[in-house]
Amino acid sequence: MSKLDYLFTSESVSEGHPDKVCDRISDAIVDTYLTALPEARVAVETLCTTNRIVLAGEVRGPDSITDKTLEEVARHAVKEIGYEQVGFHWKDAAVEVHVHAQSSDIAVGVDAAGNKDEGAGDQGIMFGYAVNETEHLMPAPIYYAHAILKSLAEARHSGAEPKLGPDAKSQVTLRYVDGKPVGATSVVVSTQHSEGASQEEIREIVRPHVLNVLPEGWMCDEEHFYVNPTGRFVIGGPDGDCGLTGRKIIVDTYGGAAPHGGGAFSGKDPTKVDRSAAYAARYLAKNVVAAGLADKCLIQLSYAIGVPHPLSVYINTEGTGKVDEAKLSQVLRELMDLTPRGIRTHLGLNRPIYARTAAYGHFGRAPEADGGFSWERNDLVDELKRAFA
Repeated sequence: MSKLDYLFTSESVSEGHPDKVCDRISDAIVDTYLTALPEARVAVETLCTTNRIVLAGEVRGPDSITDKTLEEVARHAVKEIGYEQVGFHWKDAAVEVHVHAQSSDIAVGVDAAGNKDEGAGDQGIMFGYAVNETEHLMPAPIYYAHAILKSLAEARHSGAEPKLGPDAKSQVTLRYVDGKPVGATSVVVSTQHSEGASQEEIREIVRPHVLNVLPEGWMCDEEHFYVNPTGRFVIGGPDGDCGLTGRKIIVDTYGGAAPHGGGAFSGKDPTKVDRSAAYAARYLAKNVVAAGLADKCLIQLSYAIGVPHPLSVYINTEGTGKVDEAKLSQVLRELMDLTPRGIRTHLGLNRPIYARTAAYGHFGRAPEADGGFSWERNDLVDELKRAFA
């Protein structure tokens, strides 16, 4: 095959996957602090295993948020996901809290003071990406992998499919011809289920959710439609496998279709550029593609701890650009202040909007009225078009 004709695969995991349970708890803690104090600093990790939840990290926030508060937040997150199983139950799990004050050394380098603007919370590189393969300008394989699991979760929560459990994974392989996706060559779905449900029964529960998500005519053949290939998936979630915050960074972003800087998002307040700058890079890349300036756009930002402005802004339209990339980089810098404070202000990130991001991807979601997924707005399109008229 030429480089334009190929197969590409992405996976997703559900909100009940052990790592996603941890992401959800950590982001619910971020929301708790930002509700009490929009300028709070939070970096909290979660570990989940059989009937045990461990919280650890650093915070700077109001004393009214106690260890007991954090325990209640964790239990509520697990309850919302739907875990009421013998090996992992929101009410019965032991919860340990090891959260302490943020390092004063980090605070000195990061906080604004006098004429010094707020610096980045850490060094690192962050990537944003957009491509016109789907309505929301996401790579098609990860977009459909997320949508399958989201559809199954909605059916489980509504009671329409009571035999499904919270833990699930999906994997979608698409065929590309002339660089465009044209159909699925295989679909894999593994989903936790109730005792006694057969593999064939679960297969037929899953099938309509896949068919409804994929474009018409894209379904793979029956031989390559895999549902619970091991035959049984009753023990799941943290009871079946230990979970940790931040282990699903490719699921969270572009499914491997674009580079990743390595920093996780969940459990971090928006002063951490691992999170906020990745959101900014996605926002800019999406607006470039939405404005018709390129079919694909990859943006890399880099930062140094304590330094406000990015050290570099790299743009690659992968040969699909219709404008000069050097000029595009300059125009984007003029349209958006890419300092940590500038990003948070432009996108309104100091709000409790993060628990909802913990499953089914941080990107490719619709902007919400309360500021959720603000980085998915297309509000720079007109200005970009004017700049290159």
